[in-house]
Amino acid sequence: NLMRIAALNLSQNTTIDNGQKSNDTALQRFDKSLEEFYALCDQVELCLRLAFECLSQSIDSSKHSPNLVPTATKPDTVQTESQSYTQYLSMIKSQISCAKDIHNALLECSKRIASKGQI
Repeated sequence: NLMRIAALNLSQNTTIDNGQKSNDTALQRFDKSLEEFYALCDQVELCLRLAFECLSQSIDSSKHSPNLVPTATKPDTVQTESQSYTQYLSMIKSQISCAKDIHNALLECSKRIASKGQI
């Protein structure tokens, strides 16, 4: 749409510059179309960033939890490369413990920085 409007405006300006009578049809404003084009580009950029974040999260998830917990399936089917629910719980508990340790270390560091700033 932007290119069509730009072409129509250019054609009309060329006609006027050549001294010919131009059509009296109201042309759409180029700046409004350009603004709409940039808005669409921004939306595409946001969608691409979101897709990248989802992909990164999926990769991190598969890295930190490589084995899946088996789902409810038929008793005769065996899922390979899966872990039991208790193994999954212990892995999650260790991840939570690690996150708490990092949180506590950051809190301690911020308290030290704050106390040095008050001296």
